[in-house]
Amino acid sequence: MSRSKLLLILLGTSLLAGCAADYLNNYDTMTLASGDSQKANELLQTVDPYNPASNNTKIEGDGARSVGVVQKYKLPPSGSAAPATNMTVNVGQSSENNAAK
Repeated sequence: MSRSKLLLILLGTSLLAGCAADYLNNYDTMTLASGDSQKANELLQTVDPYNPASNNTKIEGDGARSVGVVQKYKLPPSGSAAPATNMTVNVGQSSENNAAK
């Protein structure tokens, strides 16, 4: 083979290889940020994403009422017995009953 034919073959293959390099840069993989587009588009189209009441820093409340609720929660009501329940716990034979048989 002559030197010019070899040079022509090398030049042709290098041109084809240059086109393939761009094709190989397209990956079929996912990034960590994929999947957020639907939520991002939804937030972009929201007219007012924030609740107007969220800027209110003056929270109204009654201190005496709050103390009463906390004390009622911590201490059981006085003068009343524990409510009767129809709950059965540990259904089945106990180890003492098994030993007696």
